[in-house]
Amino acid sequence: MEKSSNLLGFFEFSNIEEAENLQRSLSEKIILSDRFSVLRFIGGVDTSFSKDGRVLSVIVVMELESLKLTTISYHIDEVKIPYIPGFLSFREGPSIIEAWEKLKVKPDILLVDGQGYAHPRHLGIASHIGIVLDIPTIGCAKSILIGKYEEPGPLKGDFKPILYKGEMIGVALRTKDNIKPVFVSPGHRVSFESSVNIVLRSITNYRLPEPLRYAHRYSKSILKGSE
Repeated sequence: MEKSSNLLGFFEFSNIEEAENLQRSLSEKIILSDRFSVLRFIGGVDTSFSKDGRVLSVIVVMELESLKLTTISYHIDEVKIPYIPGFLSFREGPSIIEAWEKLKVKPDILLVDGQGYAHPRHLGIASHIGIVLDIPTIGCAKSILIGKYEEPGPLKGDFKPILYKGEMIGVALRTKDNIKPVFVSPGHRVSFESSVNIVLRSITNYRLPEPLRYAHRYSKSILKGSE
C-alpha cells in the first residue's frame, strides 16, 4: 500500500471542475460486488469539526460477531477546505487516511458516516475512501443526499430502494422498529445486499451501527478534551 502522503493526492483539487473530473474518474473503479472473504473485524469512521478550525477523524474497529471494541485511532488536522455539498470526501478524506494509517488492527470492512454510491457522480465519501485504500466500504448516512424513495415498512430490516435517474443507488433501511431509517449504499467492493446485511449485523439497541456510534462518541470526547 502507498504511504499516506501519496494517498492524500487523491483528495487534492484546484477548482470544482477538477474535483468533479476526479470523482468521475475514480467512480469508474467502483466494484459493486462482494470482494472480501472472512469478515472478522468491522470498522467505523466518524469525522467532527471544532469551532477553532480543526478536523478530527476517529476510526474504531470491532469484532463483527461480538461487536467488542478492538482498537481505536484518530487524527487531528487543520481544516483545509470549506464544506461543499457533493464534495465531502475532499474535506474529510485526508484526516481519515491518516487515522487509517495509525490503526494497529485493520478492519476487513469499513462503515463510513456518509454516502457511497448514492452520490451524483457515484463517488460519495465511502466510495472515495474505499477506492483510495482498496478496501470494502459501506456508506451509512443519517440523511439522504440525492434520489427518491418510498417509506420502508415499520419493522427492523424493512427497506426500500433509493432511485436516482432510474437507477438504484442505495436503500432506506429501518434499523429499529418505528424509528426513521438510515440511508445505506455500497462504497466499494461490496454489494447492495451485503451492505444491508452487514449494517443490520452491527446494530444493537440504537439506530446507528455500533462502529459508527462509537466513533462519533469518541470523536466528540476527544475534541472536548483537546479544547
